[in-house]
Parts: sequence; structure tokens; C-alpha cells
Amino acid sequence: MGNIILYLFYFFTFYAFLPGIISRLFGFRVFKRGLSDKEISLTFDDGPDPVHTPLLLDLLKKHDVKATFFVVGKHAEANPDIVERMHRDGHSIGIHNYSHRSNWVMRPKSVARHVRMTSEAIERMTGEKPKFYRPPWGIMNLFDFASRSRMQVVLWSAMPRDWRASTGAKKIENRMLKMLRGGQVYLLHDCGNTFGADPEAPRNTIEALERFIPAALERGFSFARVDELIQSTAKARTKAKRETGPIRKTIVGAWLLWERVFHALFRLESAIPGDSKSFLFYRVTSYHGQTVPLPEGETLQSGDKIVELHMNNELLYDFGRKARSPLQLAIQLIRAMERTMPQLAASVLQRSDAPSIKAVVGTSMVNRGVEQFGFTVVELPKGLFASATRLYLKCLLSVIHPQGKDRLGERSEMLIPKMIALSTSELIRRYGEAVSEVAAGEVEESNGHLA
Repeated sequence: MGNIILYLFYFFTFYAFLPGIISRLFGFRVFKRGLSDKEISLTFDDGPDPVHTPLLLDLLKKHDVKATFFVVGKHAEANPDIVERMHRDGHSIGIHNYSHRSNWVMRPKSVARHVRMTSEAIERMTGEKPKFYRPPWGIMNLFDFASRSRMQVVLWSAMPRDWRASTGAKKIENRMLKMLRGGQVYLLHDCGNTFGADPEAPRNTIEALERFIPAALERGFSFARVDELIQSTAKARTKAKRETGPIRKTIVGAWLLWERVFHALFRLESAIPGDSKSFLFYRVTSYHGQTVPLPEGETLQSGDKIVELHMNNELLYDFGRKARSPLQLAIQLIRAMERTMPQLAASVLQRSDAPSIKAVVGTSMVNRGVEQFGFTVVELPKGLFASATRLYLKCLLSVIHPQGKDRLGERSEMLIPKMIALSTSELIRRYGEAVSEVAAGEVEESNGHLA
């Protein structure tokens, strides 16, 4: 009996209790509050209700306010015309399970079925697949973190406790005004037909909103759907990262100092001799790792001599700091590679040991598009090196990228360190003419000095 109780304790702790605490206190993999001076979001749970939701929609339309509704699947199927009106009026629609049951008492498959059924119902009625999910009572289980990876989990930052009819409209209004701050996500209810709620409670909510909305507008606040608040939050974070604070300056300064020490310790050479601002640096060393297939039947094997490639992270940081968008940063990186690759080829191929160098090799997190420069992209074998490299490059990306840490959450499956390799023969084929031009330019410059 004691073992059964212990197993149950472990189960509820790790399956239910800890995920709920982590998501609520630390905001892990959830959105619960925006970063905005004047934007706020109204969100409504448990509907649609055939009586109260139309009245609420009338009120929102009167003030041209857009909101987010987290609908219960079976209520949506019972009132498809209301869901269609929500969509037609420009509101955002999210999922609140098919029935109002806690995820703590449902198996992962049951939760997945509830979400799928509700999603399919919403898509049938609106033509759009919902992107947001709010579990009933905001309670998450262990599997919600993984299974909802393609759907943004949305909680809340302000809860006026409007589900009891005894609360009254005036108290709800006062609570909402007291909580009125930029970025706030209000949790409200347009249906009282769930466990613990009163069927007539939404009337108080609507009455409170009739006074709250004009008051908030008069104070300079605006109302945004959750998706709009998420977008403005991302922009605000990007702006804040550009406006570097003293802590970030210290971190960046220490990191750049380490970069200089690293260059000195490993005696990295500039792709453009004598230019410390070159985009690419390198050192000649021996390759240790898996066999890598190269173009034209060549292979790179452990023990082969290679050019180990390193990007100028100080220059990368400068690009990221000045770039207004990820697209602009990508364009800058491509142009820097286009300018520097011929110089790198000249520097490498003019070395006395050039004939013994098999390939140019590097490791990069952002490795899309390098094929246009002749590189082959290869997966790193799983192990300590790959894990350590990924951790370092994630830290680097969070510093240099315009979106910082936010970028790490977007398509994270693409942010995996990979090896890029370019054979010496391909280097000559692509940049041989450029090497000759660089050499001719150096001779002409030398003659000019002699004259």
C-alpha cells in the first residue's frame, strides 16, 4: 500500500504538479503577458454561449475592440453560427479542450484527442486552423510541453475572478481597472456552464466591460488580440536588445575579449593578410572526425590537413546590432562571404603547404545557403563535441541575432550545428581566377611602392 501511495505521489508530482508550477511561475513554453506600454488583451474562456456570447460580440463591435476566444469544442459545435461570427468580426479563436476537463485527470492521448476534435471543429467553421491553446484552469501536464509544440499555449496575467454571479459587475470593473497595465492578458468568461461557475455570471462580465472598455480607451490603452500582442512583444524585445544595457555590455565585452584571446592562442590568420576586420579567419591543422564525402568522389578523412575556418564574431555582432531584421542580417552575411571567399582562396592557395591541404572546414549553426559557395553540409556525429558546439553557438546567436533568444524558439529544428566542408580542388575551380586577380593586384601595388 505504501509503495502504491509513493508511486501515485511521484506520478502526480512529475505528470501534473511540476509542469503546472513551471509554466505558471516561470512562463516555460507559454505566453501569459505581453511587453507593451499601452496594448492589452481581453481573452474569454468556456464559450460560446448562445445567450451571453452574442451580447458580448455586440459590445466589442460597438467599441471596435478585438479579443481572443478560447472555445470549448462541444460548445462550438452546438453554436457554429456564433463561432463563424467571432471569425467574421475579426476575433482570434483558440482551443480550450473539447469538454472542460482538467489535463491532470486525462491521459496524453485523451488531451490530444480533445485538442484535435476542437481544432477540426473550428477549422470547419472558420476555414482557419487555430494556433492557440489554453488548457482548462491553465493546468498542464508533462506531455503538454511536447505535444503542444506546434501550438502556442496562452495563459493570463490578470484574473478578475468573474465566474461567480455574487462577485457583481462593479467589483469586476474595479479589479480590472486596478490591474490595468500595458501587456496585460485578462482572463474572462463568456459562458458559465462549467464546473464551479454560475450560469448567469457572464452578465456581470459584460456589464463590467461596458464601463471598463471606455475607461481604458480614455487612459490611452488599446485592445489587441493575443496574436497581435505576441507580435508587438517580439518587436519590443528586439528593440530592447538593440538598446544595450550595462549588464549586456559587460557580457558582450567579456565575450569579445575572449574572442581576441582565442585568436591569439590558436594563431588564427586573417583571410585578408594584415586585416583584423576580415570576415573570415583560419588556421591550418589536422582533421579529426568522421569521413566526409566531397565533390567529384573525394573524401575527407581523419588525419588529412585542413584549413579550419572561423568567422569574425566581433564583426558578426556588429552586423547583428545594426541589422533592422533577420533578412537584412542574412543579406549582410552573404555579401561578406562573397567579398571574402576570393581573398581566403588567395591566402590559402599561395601558402607553401597548399598542395597538402585537403579541404576548408568549419562548424556553423546558421548553415543554410552555404552550398552556393561550394560547401558541403554534413551532420555532426552525436556526442560531447556536438552538444558543446550547439550550446556555444546558441549563446553566440542570442547575442548577434536581431531577435536574440526569440530566434531560438523559431524553427529550432533548423538551429543545429553542422560541419561545412569545401575541397581544395573545388576552391581552385571556383576561385582560381579571383586568386590570380588578387595576386596580380598585389604585384601591381608592390611595383607602385618601388616606383
